[in-house]
Amino acid sequence: MDRGLLDLMIIRIPDIKPAERGKLCRKLMGEDDLVRMSGPDLEALLGRPLKRYTAMDEVRRDAERDAANAAKRGIRWVSLVSASYPPLLREIYDPPALLFYRGALPDADKPAAAIVGTRKPGAAALKAAFDIGRGLGLQGISVVSGLALGIDATAHRGNLEGGAKTYAVLGSGVDEIYPSSNRPLARRILEGGGGILSEYPPGTEPRKWHFPARNRIISAMVRGTLIVEAPAASGALITARFALEHGRDLWVSSAGLGAEGTARLAGEGAKIISFASDILREWGIEEKVEQAEACGASTGRALADSLARQLAIT
Repeated sequence: MDRGLLDLMIIRIPDIKPAERGKLCRKLMGEDDLVRMSGPDLEALLGRPLKRYTAMDEVRRDAERDAANAAKRGIRWVSLVSASYPPLLREIYDPPALLFYRGALPDADKPAAAIVGTRKPGAAALKAAFDIGRGLGLQGISVVSGLALGIDATAHRGNLEGGAKTYAVLGSGVDEIYPSSNRPLARRILEGGGGILSEYPPGTEPRKWHFPARNRIISAMVRGTLIVEAPAASGALITARFALEHGRDLWVSSAGLGAEGTARLAGEGAKIISFASDILREWGIEEKVEQAEACGASTGRALADSLARQLAIT
């Protein structure tokens, strides 16, 4: 069935929660169903009063602008009710009603891991993020992260170096790369067959409250999350909490145990790992040693380049 602008309209209705948007996606069949809906009708469907009601004609105009911007910038989207929506993401309580993306969506038939951590890591943690990202890549396992400075960007680079498709989830529209210094990395991700994803419409600028919400998507899309290094107030700890809520594996890196947040997670029972092979063993995946050895020659230079970029930025 042609849903028209329905899904784009749903995400433009103000003051409703992700789980409520998902409910509307499942209940409504086409944009006409929403256009005909009054404020009381919407409140009855959601089961609660709204602080304010925006006329559906205005909501549709916003959706039309989003569709035009997406077409102009090569941005696609997938609805919660679509067969191509990431199945692991659909499992959680509050999945995005709509997921915008550039490039590709993750392969639902292959396991993926999240690697996240502080924007200002130590050298040992940076090396661990790169090495583990690369080690997983050599086995064809994608890394999902947030494209932030520090651990996130380095894990993406390591995964690319290992030959995998890597995926970045943003706290902005997929056309608003943040930080801007990671635009070259975003291009590499797309050139490598991976994807840039977000629940926010094209043109949405980054906002600090977007990032905790973004972290639930990172943890939901993977089988397990690795926290490499996290100080006490790190946003990576939010990702760790979501991983536990979502029933995913949670690990911490031995290289980051000097940070308070990482150490606390370990003390609370998160498993400590040092190498990509530790994750492979957890998942019962046999490591392709020959491939790892064959690709080892370029690792030192690639890691040095990644470290140099991080040191130049910080």
